[in-house]
Amino acid sequence: MSGSVRDGNLRGRGRKYSGDRVGGMTVFTTATNRTAPPHGTDPADRHRSTAVAWERARVLAHAAPQPLAARRVPLTYAAGRTLAEEIRACVPLPAFDTAAMDGYAVAGRGPWQLRGQVRAGTVWKGALASGEAVEISTGAQVPVGASAVLPVELAVRDGATVSGAGHSGGPHIRRAGEDAPAGAPLAPTGTRIGPALLGLAATCGYDTLLVCPRPWVRILVTGEELTHSGMSGAGRVRDALGPLLPTLVDELGGEVREVRHLPDHPAGLLATAMHPPEEDGIAEVVVVTGSTSIGVTDRLRQLLRASAARWVVDTVACRPGHPQLLAGLGARRWVVGLPGNPFAALAAAYTLLAPLLAGLSGRRLPELPQAPVTGHVRPAPGLTRLIPVAWEGGVARVIGGHRAAFLRGAALADALATIPPCWVDGTPVPLLLTR
Repeated sequence: MSGSVRDGNLRGRGRKYSGDRVGGMTVFTTATNRTAPPHGTDPADRHRSTAVAWERARVLAHAAPQPLAARRVPLTYAAGRTLAEEIRACVPLPAFDTAAMDGYAVAGRGPWQLRGQVRAGTVWKGALASGEAVEISTGAQVPVGASAVLPVELAVRDGATVSGAGHSGGPHIRRAGEDAPAGAPLAPTGTRIGPALLGLAATCGYDTLLVCPRPWVRILVTGEELTHSGMSGAGRVRDALGPLLPTLVDELGGEVREVRHLPDHPAGLLATAMHPPEEDGIAEVVVVTGSTSIGVTDRLRQLLRASAARWVVDTVACRPGHPQLLAGLGARRWVVGLPGNPFAALAAAYTLLAPLLAGLSGRRLPELPQAPVTGHVRPAPGLTRLIPVAWEGGVARVIGGHRAAFLRGAALADALATIPPCWVDGTPVPLLLTR
């Protein structure tokens, strides 16, 4: 499902990916460059704005949209979404003094006379006086008056009497509120919801969470030269972006709604794909992979100008992926243009699509970690190079196989290193983590 988006009929088999209704839709249209001369080429189509610095492009893409409207969902449906309100401790955590070990809750100095037992989920009524104890299980509420829990492995029991060699390692009691007092903020707005956060919310007593939804994603894959199974050959190219894009969108926080394969001709397909009907007023992002350069069949910029688009980024000073773009159509639709070559499209997606989806989802733009990068890279004057790297101890080492159309390096990489023009082998650079 890679290839090129050109004007063409809506033909070919479609593969659909369903998702729950959320605040945005993303359309990918994939393409490769063509060389056939068009009729009536507009010289203005060959205009190219001054390229935006790579770091600046990320910031602009993230700041462009407003977060999608929040909704409240049960915990079971919150995974992968983004918190739209902070999580606070509704009660002290722990809510009561809790035994941290199996053993005996004791008061004062021993030996101690046993008064009973208390198991997790029950409460021992009454209070311990000095020299008294109760048998207790991990997680059970510690009785009033207890000064420590004597671990069972340190205790000696003789009928109703317990003795032990002190309280080795501490009192073994988790006091009420020692993890967090009631009302304490625990997770801020904009946090992506994963397994640990779901467990934290449940611990705090939440049954639902207010979340920003995942933007919808529709993927259109075009190109007569593409084959979707088997090997390339005799003018046919095996689609690479079709298998790549749905998983990438999911990792970036989007929700794939549909995947279609489309041919290139006749004219009108790209324009139609850029203006699909809105569903219940839900925002939409159209991502066109291919048709972003200035070749004779690259029409995206012309169509955007004809649609009075609001330009956010028109080309990025990076390699690969410099023809990428981001523009707004109306109040609720975004167009992201990615190059057609697979690695160039991947690098551009991390540059513009990832921040855009984060902005729509209400997430912060993450600060990129830095690490020393070593290996053979030729810096490009005035450009940021995105290069696959893998961890080797505390150093990120360059992986070969990173030409614009070749995904070997990216497939084996732990990150994409952003190499500035002034880079020297072994110096630290920001990393886009891909694993």
